[in-house]
Amino acid sequence: MRKKGCLMFLGISVVLLIVCFGVVQKRLTQLAPEPTIKDSPTSIIGFNHIGISVIDLDKMVDFYQNATNFELIKREKISDNPIANTLFAQDSVSYEVAVFKSPNFLLELTQFDNQQDTSTAKMPPYGPGMTHTCFQTAEKYSGYRQFVKAGADILSRGDEPVDLGGYGVTYAYAYDPEGNMIELEQMSDFVIWLKINKDFSEQHKMWMTQVAIMTPNIERMTNFYRDVFEIEPYRMSEIAPSEVVSDVVNLDSVDLKGSWFMLDGKEKKMELFQYRGKYPTPSPLTKSAPTDLGYSYSLEVLDIQKEYRRLKGKGVKFLSEPQQLGDFIMVYANDVDGNVFSLRQSINPDFSAPNM
Repeated sequence: MRKKGCLMFLGISVVLLIVCFGVVQKRLTQLAPEPTIKDSPTSIIGFNHIGISVIDLDKMVDFYQNATNFELIKREKISDNPIANTLFAQDSVSYEVAVFKSPNFLLELTQFDNQQDTSTAKMPPYGPGMTHTCFQTAEKYSGYRQFVKAGADILSRGDEPVDLGGYGVTYAYAYDPEGNMIELEQMSDFVIWLKINKDFSEQHKMWMTQVAIMTPNIERMTNFYRDVFEIEPYRMSEIAPSEVVSDVVNLDSVDLKGSWFMLDGKEKKMELFQYRGKYPTPSPLTKSAPTDLGYSYSLEVLDIQKEYRRLKGKGVKFLSEPQQLGDFIMVYANDVDGNVFSLRQSINPDFSAPNM
């Protein structure tokens, strides 16, 4: 009788989570029982890193070290390396990179010499391009408080993270010292138990979760990544204007359409959004380069030559052929909107997605 009662409680709780989430959902279509990258016939195994190209590496390393307590595992300079020149499709590339290891991603900050005279600007929530990644914590280890203490500039309204619907997760958007946008999620113990793992959250305190890209054409972008991953998005939805959503992004009358792809474990996902109505996502003015300021990301693969040929056959534009540099064989590409990403095959198992 006790087991039956517990199962009934769990079922009711899950239903309540879904109903509460519906407060901010205009329409939600669950296309499949949460397909993940494990269901893909490709050799993609998940995200490997989030990259941020920065102007002042010292300042940004201090900020992210204080905000996250992630381990700084590498810092090195590379100058006029022929392999790097080929990868970045530029002559005489010179840069310094600092690599943090989070529980499930690498976070790489790179200062390129050609960016020192570039000015920064705060990324608007509606984009275009990759506008943010997300740092997730349990409520009691609030990432919001940690980032505020480190000096983050909070974008969201109010003095606390925003509760979108009483389903156990609060949200806030913020900016790092160079105007890169960050999402901060705090999860209740029940949601941690349901979606993550209590031992994981106690051991690591903070982890990263997603690549978030804003696009002027959600259907085209969804189709592009459907071809890349060879899985369906596990969710597609429209989010109607809502006061609480407006509080998170600090914009009134927000009208969104989105799709989500589930990658590898611990909430690692790609989310695609198109802002409409009052704040439409603009079209990118130019195709991004790996040395441009702002975000990039990588997909880790088991067979980079196979994925390079497969995606090239689908029309993906690569900057070079795969090259070995440091701990990875890698190659840079642009998606259909011109956002830069890379494929990586790990040589060092310590830097591989399944081991993070």
